[in-house]
Amino acid sequence: MEIQNTQKRVIRMKDLPSKIGFQPSTIYELIAKGKFPAPFKLVPGGRAAGWFETTVDDWMAAQAKSHELVNSK
Repeated sequence: MEIQNTQKRVIRMKDLPSKIGFQPSTIYELIAKGKFPAPFKLVPGGRAAGWFETTVDDWMAAQAKSHELVNSK
């Protein structure tokens, strides 16, 4: 029997730069260009926003895969 972890961690902007290696200004630029997932509001109508860690991990994996494809040609 496999036990799945259903807990989802939310990453806030203050923690994102150390995770992905970009400064907030670069992250916001990527979001505006549609090249990074947009955050979601933690409370409807509130100011606080964040990303599920799995969303960020998936984005990083896709970036690595894209880099591998370009370098393998």
